[in-house]
Amino acid sequence: MALMPVEEALARLLGAAEPLAAETVPLAEAAGRVLAAPVVARRTTPGADVSAMDGYAVRAQDTATIPATLRLIGESAAGRPFPGPVEPGTAVRIFTGAVLPTGADAIVIQEDTTRAGENVTVNEAATIGRHIRKAGGDFATGETLLAPGHKLRARDLALVAAADVAEVRVARRPRVALLSTGDELVRPGAGAQAHQVIVSNIYSVSALARGAGAEVIDLGILPDNMEATQRGVRAALDGGFDVLVTTGGASVGDHDLIAPALTAQGIELAVHKIALRPGKPLMFGRSSGGAGTQVLGLPGNPVSAHVCALLFLVPLLKAMQGLAVPAQPDLRPARLGADVKANEQRMDFQRAEIIGREGDLPVVRPLPVQDSSMLRNLARADVLLVRPPHAPAASAGDPCEILPLED
Repeated sequence: MALMPVEEALARLLGAAEPLAAETVPLAEAAGRVLAAPVVARRTTPGADVSAMDGYAVRAQDTATIPATLRLIGESAAGRPFPGPVEPGTAVRIFTGAVLPTGADAIVIQEDTTRAGENVTVNEAATIGRHIRKAGGDFATGETLLAPGHKLRARDLALVAAADVAEVRVARRPRVALLSTGDELVRPGAGAQAHQVIVSNIYSVSALARGAGAEVIDLGILPDNMEATQRGVRAALDGGFDVLVTTGGASVGDHDLIAPALTAQGIELAVHKIALRPGKPLMFGRSSGGAGTQVLGLPGNPVSAHVCALLFLVPLLKAMQGLAVPAQPDLRPARLGADVKANEQRMDFQRAEIIGREGDLPVVRPLPVQDSSMLRNLARADVLLVRPPHAPAASAGDPCEILPLED
């Protein structure tokens, strides 16, 4: 069976992604969530003309000839506006953020004045509108500030709060179930013997999923037994999860039971076997009935699982929340810092380090050992160097493409 290109596999995966339902959350809990409805300002900000500096509110024409001495008639502070007008020949002491009194049309900063009792002498002529923040200069009531599909960042929360919006409509977090398979697997700290393997996939894959906005439930480790595997898969499909992620058992050996177990539970595998290194034995399908559960079968190899989760699981979760996701890997330009060999038919994602910059482009060098079981090199890498299928040999200094390991 021919291997499916990475771009086609990702397009199929994203094509099956359906937006999740929306929910309303308090603004204090909205960081990192994706808007499902626009944020519309409920007030105008600033709500009135206000001072941008500490100084004096004046009529500019009263300072046309300097020095000009004006009579102080009061002060305007933030939250405590001066109640009356500024008449000819008068001034009001004003502080940053305070409302501009009626009749005033300029601010003279305090450094340009000399005060003597109840009089202030202006030493620099004022300019109409100088140092004044106009009402609505930031935004106005009814203005759309943020659109659906926007992921709320820390600075967005300040904008939403200033718009007098206390709650926002966001996409529900995807619910992800994670199943590991393999008789050889044990948990960290369990005292693994030489013939056993400490399960590591669940921690990296879970972290990637949570970073993409999901809630993750670890459903444990299944033995290499068909009955137990089918039972575990069935329980996960009945658990109301949006996505079921399996790690291990995705190849075609006697102990690779995930594909037949999924098929036995009615999952039609739209993707199985990708032209990808590392991570060829990747599966994707969807359960029937109701909204259906998306199923993503990752390889058991820890590096392969991480790369595949980065390439496929993270975009899937983002798309389900309404984020715009390109239907191909989000590659960035770079330059090679070392010679690389010609590639064969699979798209190759090599662990690489950034060793410098050439203009705006990072210069990257693949790590010397690319064995997909080497977790130290995965942790050491800065990026993945992407080699297209059948790419010819390339030399240091040639252009290349990379995939960030972090968002």
